[in-house]
Amino acid sequence: MRETKYWTWHMAAGVVILFLLGLHMLIMHMGGTTHLFAPEGGEAISKVNSLFRDSRLFFTVTYILLLGVALYHGLYGLRTILFELTLKPAAEKAITFVFVVLGLGLFGLGTWAALAVHAIAIAGPRG
Repeated sequence: MRETKYWTWHMAAGVVILFLLGLHMLIMHMGGTTHLFAPEGGEAISKVNSLFRDSRLFFTVTYILLLGVALYHGLYGLRTILFELTLKPAAEKAITFVFVVLGLGLFGLGTWAALAVHAIAIAGPRG
């Protein structure tokens, strides 16, 4: 029963990734056409447009959410693949522990980076 719950979260994370990555692609890679969140017009990746997006709390939250669901989805999927090798229970517990620690560490680092960029963007060009 517990594995079913984790698998359901894995599938739900895939749906969230699909939505957030689609939004990212629309804004970043079609920004020249759509001009979404680009007050200066032109390229979505320009410094002015990037600082504009980074200063918005919506983007900071979605970056952190995308990071979290992508890490969970990827690490849980890799864990599932490794468990299909029929490893010993001690090895499975070790793999789970390593992936949890790795995932939490990467999530913490990515969250710190997103919040730091948000703070820099709010402070303005001269900070």
